Amino acid sequence: MVTPFYKSTDKAFTLLQGDCVELLNQFDFKFDMIFADPPYFLSNDGISVQSGKMVSVNKGDWDKSQGFEKDNEFNYNWLKACQNHLTDNGTIWISGTFHNIFSVAHMLTELGFKILNCITWAKTNPPPNLSCRYFTHSTEFIIWARKSKKSSHYYNYELMKQINGGTQMKDVWNLPAIAPWEKSCGKHPTQKPLALLTRIILSSTQKNAWILDPFTGSSTTGIAANLVNRRFLGIDREEEFLNISKNRKLEIENPQIFGTYKKKLGGFDDKNQLEMFLASEPTIEYERRLTINESTA
Repeated sequence: MVTPFYKSTDKAFTLLQGDCVELLNQFDFKFDMIFADPPYFLSNDGISVQSGKMVSVNKGDWDKSQGFEKDNEFNYNWLKACQNHLTDNGTIWISGTFHNIFSVAHMLTELGFKILNCITWAKTNPPPNLSCRYFTHSTEFIIWARKSKKSSHYYNYELMKQINGGTQMKDVWNLPAIAPWEKSCGKHPTQKPLALLTRIILSSTQKNAWILDPFTGSSTTGIAANLVNRRFLGIDREEEFLNISKNRKLEIENPQIFGTYKKKLGGFDDKNQLEMFLASEPTIEYERRLTINESTA
């Protein structure tokens, strides 16, 4: 039985603590979309810049490579668990860098996923390269894949075209890293910006969809999901990050903060574009409730 770490009063935001593979194997609910930000395996004692200061790139033991075979096995296992929890027309997004993204792509192919795109997120404000011996790292990759080659998938082509000035949106997205206001409850070392997750969610889901993040961290996925009328389940091992996630959800339960955050989201032509889309988005018959074999303890 599964005991939620936290469940919001509106039942649109649930957190579980533990290993994602072990927990996913304990229930059968299927999600419309999954966003995963797995370990990049880049904690290699290197250095970077943060807020003008030199810092270590090490994130923790969870981000250290265990070697080629074990890294591949890790990616295969969590991707297989996620595949079992996707609806037939659901899709999965996985972020990474060159440290892990090739392994992820290989495991996706082995499992029979159909890779749809590899998005390049070009950060408009990357940290400088201190060594001056190679090009500045300014991009991350986000693979978008559907459950199988034969399955269908949802893509909101018209909205993506609309927010791209009336032309087809390309697979290179110029978006900044997280802003200070996104760290109001604390931050995760690999936290993604709300603008990035909002675009991903709007492009591949419909209103009231269920979204899973198996490495939820500070739950940017869940906050973005709730801001645009989607529902969310996040899983993480670390209580510290789950508490940040919980506090972020409690923060946006304040209607004023909820509205302010929506207006601050980047990636739109003007501040009213998102609100206009959400107001016009059709309400579909979508009454599925999250079932995770909850413990009554």
